Amino acid sequence: MANDKPDDSTDRGALLAHVEGAEKLFLAGRRSREADLESAVRFFLEFLRGFESFAFKQPCVTVFGSSRFPESHRYYQLAREVGAALARAGFAVMTGGGSGIMEAANRGAQEAGGLSVGCNITLPREQKPNPYLDKFIQFDHFFARKVMLVKYSCAFVVMPGGFGTLDEAFEIATLMQTNKLERFPLIAVGGDFWDKFVAFVADTLLKEGTISLEDLQFIHRVDTAEDVVRVIREAGLLPS
Repeated sequence: MANDKPDDSTDRGALLAHVEGAEKLFLAGRRSREADLESAVRFFLEFLRGFESFAFKQPCVTVFGSSRFPESHRYYQLAREVGAALARAGFAVMTGGGSGIMEAANRGAQEAGGLSVGCNITLPREQKPNPYLDKFIQFDHFFARKVMLVKYSCAFVVMPGGFGTLDEAFEIATLMQTNKLERFPLIAVGGDFWDKFVAFVADTLLKEGTISLEDLQFIHRVDTAEDVVRVIREAGLLPS
């Protein structure tokens, strides 16, 4: 079950008091140099906590998806199967640490005896860490959280989701396209949820020349947990 508090070996209170809505304040417009310097220190502390807390040895796969699906939904059950399959294949499973798809993937991983990790985000409508986390970090800044969700993983599973999930998927695709990230498998899972999206990419982006055919080679559309593991195996990324 989840820890009572984040795995936080650096006490930020010793350096800076917690500020409610720190990211919103930072993005509110021009500020004094001193205020921006204080924000920079906060960024550093968030990254430092992540680096110190996520020092696990096994390879990792990050699972993205909506927080809004209840346990009874088929996508929740599918994400739970994906988490379990990844754990059985020898991977730690990392998510955004919240409910819905994130909870399901962490739950499946933990039930299968794997390491379940979360990067939770502080939101105005509080997102509580789900109860199936072995380790989690609480982040104030979305961009720092996204770095941690990408940094430790050798494959990415994108389940059905909303703006946040699409943002994460597009950022990973952009990092690969621009050779800022190795071309790890980016696996879109979830029945017909992605069909119109895939059609838009092919019929609009590719047709208009804003992406190339090569840019699509690292994106895989699958329907089952077994297919997720198969794609990772075919990429030669299964733990030995």
